[in-house]
Amino acid sequence: MMQDREGRMLAIGFDADDTLWHNERLYALTQGKFRELLAPYGDAAWIDQQLYATETRNLAHFGYGIKGFTLSMIETAIELTGGRIGGREIGQIVEWGRSMLVSPVELLPGVEEVVATLAQEYALLLITKGDLFDQESKLARSGLGGNFQHVEIVRDKDEAVYAAILAKHKIPPSDFLMVGNSIRSDILPVLKLGARAAHIPYAITWQHETAALPETALDGYFQLEAMDALPALVAQL
Repeated sequence: MMQDREGRMLAIGFDADDTLWHNERLYALTQGKFRELLAPYGDAAWIDQQLYATETRNLAHFGYGIKGFTLSMIETAIELTGGRIGGREIGQIVEWGRSMLVSPVELLPGVEEVVATLAQEYALLLITKGDLFDQESKLARSGLGGNFQHVEIVRDKDEAVYAAILAKHKIPPSDFLMVGNSIRSDILPVLKLGARAAHIPYAITWQHETAALPETALDGYFQLEAMDALPALVAQL
């Protein structure tokens, strides 16, 4: 394992969805079908707004992930149609959710090579939020699992959660770099701990994950165009 001049182990954390593999575009495609289903009851913007409100309200109950998204679509469909949605349409929504759960895992460009290379010298952690079964299944299907010393699947990713993970694995924040696509979940809470974070933006970002980056965070913040740029940043750090 690569160590710094004081002999401390360097650790790199990776987000999973939309950092290692495509995810949000699957939600976007399904939401497009949902809009079409409810088109007789309202315009696309209104349907999206109502679905997002339902998802946000349900996070405390269902958490993040496909199952919660599917339940939120069903609840929204019932509300927006005044209960007129039929069993056939509800069944279609359930089938969309089932299809999402078994959808192939497609790695983002450069991920397989970069992760395998860094795993030879650094301690790698996978830190992702969502449904335990779904995330474990995607990791197994991705073929990347053997590269990570530790896998943490959590309900949410905030400062307290990251602090608990680092304490659990005896990693000082100064020796930790988090890599992810979400400013809200992968960048801000890590910077608040005094660790560093590399932001690799994804083409689509769920509204709930958007956040502004404060100027005070820029010292430990790095933005990369793609995963291929990560090894050079790690070497620099």
